Amino acid sequence: MDSEGTQDARGTQAGPVPRPAGPPQVPAAPPRPAHAPGVPPPPDGSAFLAWLRTARPETPPGIWRFGHRPRPEEEPETVPGRQLFSGALIAFLVGWLVWSLLWNGYLGGWWLLPLYAMIPDSWAEPHSFAAVVVVYAYYALIAGIIMVGVGRLGRWGEIWRRYGPPAWRRTGGRDEPPPAPEEDPAAWPALRAAGAVDAAERLASDARAGLMRDVDHARIARAWQGVRTGRHSLATFTGAVLKDGAAACPHPSGARDLSVRQARHDLLTGQVRLGTTADDPRNPYAYRGAGLALGPELLGTSMLAVGPAGSGKTGGVVRPVAESLCLQALAGRAAVVVVGAAGAGLGPSDAYDVVVRIGSPDSVHDLDLYGGTTDPDEAAAVLAEALVGDLADPHPGSDTRRSTTVLAQLLGPFRAVHGRFPSVPELRQLLDGAPGPLAALRQGLQDAGRESLLRELDARERQMGHPGDVAGILADRVALLDRPAFSGFFDTSGQSRPFSLKALDHPVRVRVDLPERGHADASRMLARLVLAQFTASVTVREDRSLFACLVLDDATGVITPESVRGIQRLRSANAGVLLTLRTLDDVPRPLRGPLLGATGCRMALSGVTPWDGQDFAEVWGKEWTEARDVTDRQIIADSPMGKAVHALRRAITGKAPTARAVTVRQVERERWSASELAHAVPAGHAVLSLTNVKGEHAPPLLVDLRE
Repeated sequence: MDSEGTQDARGTQAGPVPRPAGPPQVPAAPPRPAHAPGVPPPPDGSAFLAWLRTARPETPPGIWRFGHRPRPEEEPETVPGRQLFSGALIAFLVGWLVWSLLWNGYLGGWWLLPLYAMIPDSWAEPHSFAAVVVVYAYYALIAGIIMVGVGRLGRWGEIWRRYGPPAWRRTGGRDEPPPAPEEDPAAWPALRAAGAVDAAERLASDARAGLMRDVDHARIARAWQGVRTGRHSLATFTGAVLKDGAAACPHPSGARDLSVRQARHDLLTGQVRLGTTADDPRNPYAYRGAGLALGPELLGTSMLAVGPAGSGKTGGVVRPVAESLCLQALAGRAAVVVVGAAGAGLGPSDAYDVVVRIGSPDSVHDLDLYGGTTDPDEAAAVLAEALVGDLADPHPGSDTRRSTTVLAQLLGPFRAVHGRFPSVPELRQLLDGAPGPLAALRQGLQDAGRESLLRELDARERQMGHPGDVAGILADRVALLDRPAFSGFFDTSGQSRPFSLKALDHPVRVRVDLPERGHADASRMLARLVLAQFTASVTVREDRSLFACLVLDDATGVITPESVRGIQRLRSANAGVLLTLRTLDDVPRPLRGPLLGATGCRMALSGVTPWDGQDFAEVWGKEWTEARDVTDRQIIADSPMGKAVHALRRAITGKAPTARAVTVRQVERERWSASELAHAVPAGHAVLSLTNVKGEHAPPLLVDLRE
């Protein structure tokens, strides 16, 4: 009905109906904005929920589990497409020919005998509807039997699976149905089963609202693991979750993510993706085309990457691994120490809790020369390894016990007198045998009545005159640190903020920048110091549930007999190291085999030398393979019929008819030879073998680090 007038029964238009006067209309108030002006709306939680619910099947070591589709262990034999379609067409023509021969009676009427035997005589009347239906149904049955037979011969089913709708559904990626509530990880079923229903509801609502990230999920899962092991109480955990939601149980820094991510991470499994396993015949079929990823279960066996400058060690391996470990540290799962040259591109400073810039006046933190220990013998052992570890006999059984004894004879008395260890200038004077510091040290010991330490000092003074005394060598090495560039570092008076690797009991992120420009020898010595302190600290931790990792961007001059023994002990301490080298020539020849044996993950990048490749080929060993010797002899037809058959065969297969003789032998060959590693690895690729802490291993894989 129109509001401006009325219409009578005859259809004529009447005048407008006046509206009654009423109160003036007040405009409705605009809705309240969901967020402050200029602030983008909060993100939707669908992306996080999709990430959380994505399948992560159990895989062999090194496969990127996020959304992985397992493949069979052995490659199925596939018929070429041209041959497949040709065979299908020929099978169809054969079936058509057989049906035509039956229909036209060229093969007799025997195939109709079952029909005549089954139908009654009354149905045989002309124009009987029942007879027509039964006869044509019988014809359809016989045609169907022929088509099924020729379809099996022509492999029509394989064409349907390879090129039909099943293949379209695989490539299109069907949406997975949502999981059941009791199996939905976003609903936190473990918390509900333990009675913390309110905490589970709070976390689930934050996830749906887009307030939770992958780091938050991993951090809260880590805190829940502490509740299950008894380190935290359920009431404390529940109270923190109800109060802060997704921000509960924060990292000491308060950060919930990194400012920049350059690699793909999956914190649910702890993996970081490095690249894609190449579709190469030398790779196992189950690995081809799959993502290649590293996690704590692989880094726990330690890793060695060898490749020339520019091959991608830092950008393709070190930076992603360091980034992953920093994320896991924010989740409370790991502690990481990254050591490299200043400006090496190991991540921004805000990605770390502690940044030690040795030799830079802007450095906020210092490095503890003695590793935070109060035991003079332990401090002497670590310091001796750093100072002269590279001068020890490179054979695996050698050590630096003489240097350790010399340092212990000085560090013990000095700490007893002064309550601290000597600074770099003071240690240099003591090693040089300066009479003034030694006399003052002796007087202090006499005043304190420390007779045992006086005997240590007397022994040190007697040994100073011997030709084989190593104190002079130690003094020369300490002199490399007693330079004006390092005058504000390695302070022992308590006036600076030294970092000690004893802090690896906590999820700390540390980066140490070495002054390689102008101080190459000092940088290598400091790298040995950090490695020695790391191996000494992580093996005596009380809580080994926290994974600790040392990432050393350049291990040149760092590999010593003692460091190799230390790396071998890390696996049982839930710790590992990542070492990179430009060439294995930077490692003494007697230590190359033990080093490759001590590391469970070994990587040879593109551009390695043949002699480096020989070492990798030896450690990767050999395998039994089938060698097929094929001899083809072309068949020449004499008769016209034979020539026609050969022409048809050539049209179907695309090859000339041949008589093939195949000889199969079992031979033992190298998995990757030295020549292949040096010349057959494309740029941007690497050959990588993996071993996890459970002992499962993956053979050498050709990996594209650019994907």
